Amino acid sequence: MGTENSATAPNSIAVTTPATPSATPAPPAAPAAATATATAAGTTLRGTLQAALGVAAFSLTFPATAWGLEGFGPWSLVAVRSVLAAVIAGGCLLALRVPLPARRHWAGLAVVAAGVVIGFPLFTTLALQTSTTAHAAVVVGLLPLSTALFSALRVGTRPSRTFWTAALAGAAAVVAFTVQQSGGALTTADLYLFAALLVCAAGYTEGGRLARVMPGWQVIGWALVLCLPLSVPAAVVALSYEPVHLTWHGVTGLLWVAAGSQFLGLVVWYRGMAAIGIPKASQLQLAQPLLTLVWSVLLLGEHLTVAAPLTAAAVLVCIAVTQRARG
Repeated sequence: MGTENSATAPNSIAVTTPATPSATPAPPAAPAAATATATAAGTTLRGTLQAALGVAAFSLTFPATAWGLEGFGPWSLVAVRSVLAAVIAGGCLLALRVPLPARRHWAGLAVVAAGVVIGFPLFTTLALQTSTTAHAAVVVGLLPLSTALFSALRVGTRPSRTFWTAALAGAAAVVAFTVQQSGGALTTADLYLFAALLVCAAGYTEGGRLARVMPGWQVIGWALVLCLPLSVPAAVVALSYEPVHLTWHGVTGLLWVAAGSQFLGLVVWYRGMAAIGIPKASQLQLAQPLLTLVWSVLLLGEHLTVAAPLTAAAVLVCIAVTQRARG
Protein backbone atom coordinates (compact mmCIF):
# COMPACT_ATOMS: atom_id res chain seq x y z
CA MET A 1 0.00 0.00 0.00
CA GLY A 2 2.89 2.28 0.76
CA THR A 3 4.26 1.70 -2.69
CA GLU A 4 0.93 2.54 -4.26
CA ASN A 5 0.69 5.75 -2.23
CA SER A 6 4.18 6.82 -3.23
CA ALA A 7 3.30 6.17 -6.86
CA THR A 8 0.17 8.24 -6.56
CA ALA A 9 1.99 11.26 -5.20
CA PRO A 10 4.34 11.69 -8.16
CA ASN A 11 1.40 11.35 -10.55
CA SER A 12 -0.36 14.10 -8.70
CA ILE A 13 2.70 16.33 -9.06
CA ALA A 14 3.06 15.47 -12.73
CA VAL A 15 -0.49 16.68 -13.37
CA THR A 16 -0.24 19.94 -11.49
CA THR A 17 3.26 20.96 -12.61
CA PRO A 18 2.39 21.81 -16.24
CA ALA A 19 -0.52 23.95 -15.07
CA THR A 20 1.87 26.47 -13.52
CA PRO A 21 4.00 27.23 -16.62
CA SER A 22 0.91 27.37 -18.87
CA ALA A 23 -0.60 30.02 -16.62
CA THR A 24 2.56 32.14 -16.43
CA PRO A 25 2.50 33.55 -20.01
CA ALA A 26 -1.01 35.02 -19.42
CA PRO A 27 0.10 38.46 -18.10
CA PRO A 28 1.88 39.54 -21.35
CA ALA A 29 -1.44 39.09 -23.21
CA ALA A 30 -2.79 42.32 -21.70
CA PRO A 31 -0.05 44.57 -23.19
CA ALA A 32 -0.46 42.79 -26.54
CA ALA A 33 -4.19 43.45 -26.52
CA ALA A 34 -3.61 47.08 -25.55
CA THR A 35 -1.10 47.47 -28.38
CA ALA A 36 -3.55 45.99 -30.88
CA THR A 37 -6.28 48.32 -29.66
CA ALA A 38 -3.99 51.35 -29.90
CA THR A 39 -2.93 50.34 -33.42
CA ALA A 40 -6.55 49.97 -34.51
CA ALA A 41 -7.40 53.36 -32.99
CA GLY A 42 -4.45 54.96 -34.78
CA THR A 43 -5.51 53.43 -38.09
CA THR A 44 -9.07 54.69 -37.60
CA LEU A 45 -7.84 58.19 -36.77
CA ARG A 46 -5.55 58.32 -39.80
CA GLY A 47 -8.29 56.98 -42.04
CA THR A 48 -10.77 59.56 -40.74
CA LEU A 49 -8.30 62.40 -41.28
CA GLN A 50 -7.53 61.22 -44.82
CA ALA A 51 -11.21 60.94 -45.70
CA ALA A 52 -11.78 64.39 -44.19
CA LEU A 53 -9.00 65.85 -46.35
CA GLY A 54 -10.70 64.33 -49.37
CA VAL A 55 -13.98 65.99 -48.38
CA ALA A 56 -12.21 69.33 -47.99
CA ALA A 57 -10.78 68.98 -51.50
CA PHE A 58 -14.17 67.98 -52.93
CA SER A 59 -15.89 70.95 -51.25
CA LEU A 60 -13.94 73.26 -53.57
CA THR A 61 -14.97 71.36 -56.70
CA PHE A 62 -18.20 73.25 -57.44
CA PRO A 63 -16.74 76.76 -56.93
CA ALA A 64 -13.70 75.75 -59.01
CA THR A 65 -16.00 74.38 -61.72
CA ALA A 66 -17.95 77.65 -61.73
CA TRP A 67 -14.65 79.48 -62.20
CA GLY A 68 -13.62 77.07 -64.95
CA LEU A 69 -16.86 77.72 -66.83
CA GLU A 70 -15.86 81.38 -67.08
CA GLY A 71 -13.09 80.39 -69.49
CA PHE A 72 -14.13 77.01 -70.94
CA GLY A 73 -17.25 75.38 -72.31
CA PRO A 74 -18.75 72.55 -70.22
CA TRP A 75 -17.57 69.72 -72.49
CA SER A 76 -14.09 71.23 -72.84
CA LEU A 77 -13.77 71.67 -69.08
CA VAL A 78 -14.71 68.05 -68.35
CA ALA A 79 -12.47 66.57 -71.05
CA VAL A 80 -9.42 68.76 -70.39
CA ARG A 81 -9.59 68.22 -66.62
CA SER A 82 -9.61 64.46 -67.21
CA VAL A 83 -6.60 64.66 -69.53
CA LEU A 84 -4.59 66.85 -67.13
CA ALA A 85 -5.40 64.61 -64.16
CA ALA A 86 -4.45 61.53 -66.19
CA VAL A 87 -1.10 63.11 -67.11
CA ILE A 88 -0.36 63.76 -63.42
CA ALA A 89 -1.45 60.27 -62.39
CA GLY A 90 0.32 58.56 -65.29
CA GLY A 91 3.52 60.43 -64.50
CA CYS A 92 3.39 59.20 -60.89
CA LEU A 93 2.70 55.62 -62.01
CA LEU A 94 5.62 55.69 -64.47
CA ALA A 95 8.03 57.38 -62.05
CA LEU A 96 7.36 54.75 -59.40
CA ARG A 97 7.30 51.92 -61.97
CA VAL A 98 3.97 50.64 -60.74
CA PRO A 99 3.04 47.39 -62.52
CA LEU A 100 -0.25 47.03 -64.34
CA PRO A 101 -3.18 45.95 -62.13
CA ALA A 102 -4.25 42.32 -62.23
CA ARG A 103 -6.79 41.52 -64.92
CA ARG A 104 -9.49 40.84 -62.32
CA HIS A 105 -9.31 44.48 -61.18
CA TRP A 106 -9.89 46.14 -64.57
CA ALA A 107 -13.68 45.80 -64.44
CA GLY A 108 -13.75 47.60 -61.08
CA LEU A 109 -11.42 50.30 -62.40
CA ALA A 110 -13.78 50.78 -65.35
CA VAL A 111 -16.63 51.44 -62.89
CA VAL A 112 -14.47 53.99 -61.05
CA ALA A 113 -13.59 55.64 -64.36
CA ALA A 114 -17.19 55.77 -65.55
CA GLY A 115 -18.51 57.14 -62.26
CA VAL A 116 -15.79 59.37 -60.84
CA VAL A 117 -13.70 60.39 -63.85
CA ILE A 118 -16.45 60.85 -66.46
CA GLY A 119 -19.98 60.72 -65.02
CA PHE A 120 -19.82 62.93 -61.94
CA PRO A 121 -17.72 65.73 -63.49
CA LEU A 122 -19.89 65.77 -66.63
CA PHE A 123 -23.30 65.80 -64.91
CA THR A 124 -22.32 68.35 -62.27
CA THR A 125 -20.71 70.66 -64.84
CA LEU A 126 -23.87 70.55 -66.97
CA ALA A 127 -25.96 71.23 -63.84
CA LEU A 128 -23.84 74.22 -62.81
CA GLN A 129 -24.64 75.98 -66.07
CA THR A 130 -28.08 76.79 -64.67
CA SER A 131 -27.79 75.98 -60.96
CA THR A 132 -25.98 77.89 -58.24
CA THR A 133 -23.12 76.14 -56.48
CA ALA A 134 -25.00 76.47 -53.18
CA HIS A 135 -28.04 74.62 -54.51
CA ALA A 136 -25.91 71.93 -56.15
CA ALA A 137 -23.86 71.49 -52.97
CA VAL A 138 -26.92 70.82 -50.83
CA VAL A 139 -28.37 68.34 -53.35
CA VAL A 140 -25.06 66.47 -53.42
CA GLY A 141 -25.54 66.02 -49.67
CA LEU A 142 -27.39 62.86 -50.74
CA LEU A 143 -24.11 61.30 -51.86
CA PRO A 144 -23.31 59.69 -48.48
CA LEU A 145 -26.62 57.84 -48.44
CA SER A 146 -26.21 56.81 -52.07
CA THR A 147 -22.71 55.51 -51.36
CA ALA A 148 -23.91 53.60 -48.29
CA LEU A 149 -26.68 51.98 -50.37
CA PHE A 150 -24.27 50.94 -53.11
CA SER A 151 -21.88 49.65 -50.46
CA ALA A 152 -24.60 47.49 -48.91
CA LEU A 153 -25.46 46.03 -52.32
CA ARG A 154 -21.92 45.60 -53.69
CA VAL A 155 -19.70 44.94 -50.68
CA GLY A 156 -22.29 43.39 -48.38
CA THR A 157 -21.85 45.84 -45.51
CA ARG A 158 -24.70 45.90 -43.00
CA PRO A 159 -24.77 49.21 -41.08
CA SER A 160 -26.84 49.43 -37.91
CA ARG A 161 -30.41 50.72 -37.69
CA THR A 162 -29.18 53.90 -36.01
CA PHE A 163 -26.79 54.48 -38.90
CA TRP A 164 -29.59 54.18 -41.47
CA THR A 165 -31.95 56.36 -39.46
CA ALA A 166 -29.43 59.20 -39.30
CA ALA A 167 -28.49 58.82 -42.97
CA LEU A 168 -32.14 58.84 -44.07
CA ALA A 169 -32.82 61.91 -41.93
CA GLY A 170 -30.05 63.78 -43.70
CA ALA A 171 -31.34 62.62 -47.08
CA ALA A 172 -34.88 63.71 -46.27
CA ALA A 173 -33.66 67.20 -45.40
CA VAL A 174 -31.86 67.43 -48.74
CA VAL A 175 -34.89 66.25 -50.72
CA ALA A 176 -37.16 68.73 -48.94
CA PHE A 177 -34.71 71.53 -49.70
CA THR A 178 -34.50 70.57 -53.38
CA VAL A 179 -38.27 70.48 -53.85
CA GLN A 180 -38.73 73.78 -51.99
CA GLN A 181 -36.00 75.55 -53.96
CA SER A 182 -37.32 74.23 -57.27
CA GLY A 183 -40.87 75.46 -56.64
CA GLY A 184 -42.30 71.99 -56.13
CA ALA A 185 -40.87 70.48 -59.32
CA LEU A 186 -37.42 69.19 -60.18
CA THR A 187 -35.43 71.16 -62.75
CA THR A 188 -33.13 69.81 -65.46
CA ALA A 189 -30.18 70.78 -63.27
CA ASP A 190 -31.61 68.71 -60.41
CA LEU A 191 -31.92 65.69 -62.71
CA TYR A 192 -28.27 66.11 -63.72
CA LEU A 193 -27.30 66.29 -60.06
CA PHE A 194 -29.24 63.15 -59.13
CA ALA A 195 -27.63 61.30 -62.05
CA ALA A 196 -24.25 62.50 -60.78
CA LEU A 197 -25.07 61.10 -57.33
CA LEU A 198 -25.80 57.63 -58.67
CA VAL A 199 -22.72 57.25 -60.87
CA CYS A 200 -20.42 58.80 -58.25
CA ALA A 201 -21.73 56.52 -55.50
CA ALA A 202 -21.01 53.51 -57.69
CA GLY A 203 -17.51 54.80 -58.40
CA TYR A 204 -16.81 55.54 -54.72
CA THR A 205 -18.00 52.11 -53.65
CA GLU A 206 -15.94 50.25 -56.23
CA GLY A 207 -12.93 52.44 -55.57
CA GLY A 208 -13.19 51.87 -51.82
CA ARG A 209 -13.33 48.12 -52.42
CA LEU A 210 -10.27 48.21 -54.69
CA ALA A 211 -8.37 50.40 -52.22
CA ARG A 212 -8.29 47.41 -49.88
CA VAL A 213 -6.11 45.46 -52.32
CA MET A 214 -4.06 48.28 -53.91
CA PRO A 215 -3.03 51.78 -52.78
CA GLY A 216 -5.82 54.34 -53.15
CA TRP A 217 -3.78 56.64 -55.40
CA GLN A 218 -3.24 53.77 -57.82
CA VAL A 219 -6.99 53.13 -57.98
CA ILE A 220 -7.79 56.63 -59.23
CA GLY A 221 -4.51 56.79 -61.17
CA TRP A 222 -5.30 53.74 -63.29
CA ALA A 223 -8.93 54.85 -63.69
CA LEU A 224 -7.74 58.18 -65.11
CA VAL A 225 -5.25 56.49 -67.43
CA LEU A 226 -7.96 54.08 -68.56
CA CYS A 227 -10.01 57.08 -69.75
CA LEU A 228 -7.25 58.62 -71.87
CA PRO A 229 -8.36 56.97 -75.15
CA LEU A 230 -11.70 58.74 -74.64
CA SER A 231 -10.68 61.97 -72.93
CA VAL A 232 -7.95 63.02 -75.39
CA PRO A 233 -10.16 62.88 -78.53
CA ALA A 234 -13.04 64.41 -76.55
CA ALA A 235 -10.83 67.31 -75.48
CA VAL A 236 -9.67 67.94 -79.05
CA VAL A 237 -13.23 67.92 -80.43
CA ALA A 238 -14.68 70.01 -77.57
CA LEU A 239 -11.95 72.65 -77.80
CA SER A 240 -12.51 72.97 -81.53
CA TYR A 241 -16.23 73.69 -81.05
CA GLU A 242 -16.35 75.64 -77.79
CA PRO A 243 -14.62 79.04 -77.50
CA VAL A 244 -11.92 79.39 -74.86
CA HIS A 245 -11.30 82.61 -72.91
CA LEU A 246 -8.16 82.29 -70.81
CA THR A 247 -8.82 84.16 -67.58
CA TRP A 248 -7.26 83.85 -64.14
CA HIS A 249 -10.45 82.34 -62.76
CA GLY A 250 -10.88 79.96 -65.67
CA VAL A 251 -7.33 78.57 -65.53
CA THR A 252 -7.28 78.33 -61.72
CA GLY A 253 -10.62 76.52 -61.69
CA LEU A 254 -9.45 74.07 -64.36
CA LEU A 255 -6.19 73.32 -62.54
CA TRP A 256 -7.96 72.73 -59.23
CA VAL A 257 -10.63 70.37 -60.57
CA ALA A 258 -7.91 68.46 -62.45
CA ALA A 259 -5.19 68.18 -59.80
CA GLY A 260 -7.07 68.75 -56.53
CA SER A 261 -10.52 67.26 -57.06
CA GLN A 262 -9.81 64.65 -59.72
CA PHE A 263 -6.55 63.21 -58.36
CA LEU A 264 -5.14 64.35 -55.01
CA GLY A 265 -8.51 64.53 -53.27
CA LEU A 266 -9.46 61.06 -54.47
CA VAL A 267 -6.09 59.66 -53.37
CA VAL A 268 -6.65 60.52 -49.71
CA TRP A 269 -10.38 59.77 -50.00
CA TYR A 270 -9.87 56.18 -51.14
CA ARG A 271 -7.16 55.63 -48.51
CA GLY A 272 -9.57 56.85 -45.85
CA MET A 273 -12.37 54.59 -47.10
CA ALA A 274 -10.06 51.58 -47.04
CA ALA A 275 -9.10 52.34 -43.41
CA ILE A 276 -12.47 53.10 -41.79
CA GLY A 277 -14.93 51.46 -44.16
CA ILE A 278 -17.07 52.79 -46.99
CA PRO A 279 -20.27 53.59 -45.01
CA LYS A 280 -18.57 55.65 -42.29
CA ALA A 281 -16.27 57.46 -44.71
CA SER A 282 -19.21 58.31 -46.94
CA GLN A 283 -21.03 59.97 -44.05
CA LEU A 284 -18.16 62.41 -43.59
CA GLN A 285 -19.33 63.92 -46.86
CA LEU A 286 -22.35 65.29 -45.03
CA ALA A 287 -19.97 68.12 -44.11
CA GLN A 288 -19.23 68.86 -47.76
CA PRO A 289 -22.35 70.95 -48.54
CA LEU A 290 -21.69 73.26 -45.59
CA LEU A 291 -18.08 73.74 -46.64
CA THR A 292 -19.11 74.41 -50.23
CA LEU A 293 -21.63 77.01 -49.06
CA VAL A 294 -18.79 78.84 -47.33
CA TRP A 295 -16.66 78.74 -50.49
CA SER A 296 -19.60 79.86 -52.66
CA VAL A 297 -19.92 83.01 -50.56
CA LEU A 298 -16.19 83.70 -50.18
CA LEU A 299 -15.08 82.85 -53.73
CA LEU A 300 -18.17 83.46 -55.86
CA GLY A 301 -20.03 86.10 -53.86
CA GLU A 302 -23.29 84.11 -53.97
CA HIS A 303 -26.15 85.19 -51.71
CA LEU A 304 -27.55 82.27 -49.75
CA THR A 305 -31.20 81.70 -48.97
CA VAL A 306 -32.00 80.89 -45.35
CA ALA A 307 -32.90 77.32 -46.34
CA ALA A 308 -29.43 76.50 -47.70
CA PRO A 309 -27.33 76.85 -44.52
CA LEU A 310 -30.14 75.46 -42.37
CA THR A 311 -30.36 72.33 -44.50
CA ALA A 312 -26.59 71.96 -44.61
CA ALA A 313 -26.44 72.31 -40.82
CA ALA A 314 -29.21 69.73 -40.40
CA VAL A 315 -27.36 67.11 -42.42
CA LEU A 316 -24.12 68.01 -40.68
CA VAL A 317 -25.69 67.00 -37.35
CA CYS A 318 -26.16 63.52 -38.78
CA ILE A 319 -22.39 63.04 -38.93
CA ALA A 320 -22.10 62.70 -35.16
CA VAL A 321 -24.79 60.02 -35.14
CA THR A 322 -23.52 58.00 -38.09
CA GLN A 323 -19.92 58.08 -36.88
CA ARG A 324 -20.97 56.70 -33.50
CA ALA A 325 -23.16 54.01 -35.05
CA ARG A 326 -21.47 50.77 -35.92
CA GLY A 327 -21.07 50.48 -39.68
